[in-house]
Amino acid sequence: MDLYIYYRVDQTLADALLPQVQAMQAGLAAASGVQTALKRRPESKDGVQTWMEVYGATAPEFADTLAQAVAQAGLSRYISGERHSEVFVDVVPCA
Repeated sequence: MDLYIYYRVDQTLADALLPQVQAMQAGLAAASGVQTALKRRPESKDGVQTWMEVYGATAPEFADTLAQAVAQAGLSRYISGERHSEVFVDVVPCA
């Protein structure tokens, strides 16, 4: 399954948040082998950006690992509101 986590970031905090998320994702990739990506919407609205972390081909227990990594990285101090998680799985064609 793939995890997509999106949240809002005040654009004045974006430069401080970026290396924190990059370091966290690099650590998660090294420790668990997951594929990571970091994206954001191209536009800001009222001085706020929307960011998305992507974690590909994760095991079900990875959500707990990610939650621990987010807490250790202290990301909540940069984020406006909550982190929203979505889970997607591959579509398997019928035989």
